[in-house]
Amino acid sequence: MQRHGVDQPRNPWSDGPEYITQCPIRPGGKFTYKIILSEEVGTLWWHAHSAWDRATVHGAIFIYPEKGSSFPYSAPYKEIPIILGEWWKADVGQVIAEGLRTGADPNISDAYTINGQPGDLYNCSKQGTFKVLVEHGKTYLLRLINGAINNELFFCIAGHKLRVVGTDGGYIKPFDTNCVMITPGQTMDLLLFANQHSLNNSSAKNNRYYMATRPYASADRVEYDNSSATAIIEYKNQRSKLSPPSTSSPLFPVLPADNDTNAATAFIAKLRSLDSKDHPADVPKEIDERVIITIAMNILPLQ
Repeated sequence: MQRHGVDQPRNPWSDGPEYITQCPIRPGGKFTYKIILSEEVGTLWWHAHSAWDRATVHGAIFIYPEKGSSFPYSAPYKEIPIILGEWWKADVGQVIAEGLRTGADPNISDAYTINGQPGDLYNCSKQGTFKVLVEHGKTYLLRLINGAINNELFFCIAGHKLRVVGTDGGYIKPFDTNCVMITPGQTMDLLLFANQHSLNNSSAKNNRYYMATRPYASADRVEYDNSSATAIIEYKNQRSKLSPPSTSSPLFPVLPADNDTNAATAFIAKLRSLDSKDHPADVPKEIDERVIITIAMNILPLQ
């Protein structure tokens, strides 16, 4: 019983939790959702909207420039979706149901994930660690999505800077950073420049680099999953175009501490609208400060 969609100002009638504007999708049922796009470009995502079903029922939406136009940056060689998420050993529906029943915070997740895998820091998924093969000198567009339920997350790649070029379906002024901080439900478009070892011979070292994510949590005395998920960037052998099995340990990035508010706020402060000729910033100059308050009263008859 899931409800799928993205927040839309032009077609909100089927969006949001079930029983607000429509009934949920019944098991085995179908639902056709019409997404109306106009100014959006870059990366968005869809997810289930029934309790915590979105923890495992979600996916990416790629929106390309209109025909006749192009990216406001050099076109990438390839695009790689990177979805950050969480994993519970328990049924997520039962986790949130128990939290609602008791009024306490729901149980924390058992691991974070990158494209569905916690990575090789967890023995349970070492063989399934997500790995990306890259070529030296190429540029890759990482379409980053934070699919975690409630956690802000830091995301870094060892040995590489990331260039942030978009967020939440829109372009921004590009800037380089060692790490990003992404909030729940947010998307980011990141350029990865594969400018490290070219591996022209099989004896070259350090051809493997971890991408890693860990939570950012500023509140004290609040329980949360403070583990780290990993995936691997590995350079191809340029001579054979094949990547032989590597036994070297990937380099690990310097992740900010999970309570590093300075790192989080410094990153957020760099987010600016692109505001170019082709992508102007339409910011209202007047603000309606009126507030409408609705009060509901349950008047019982006098006994």
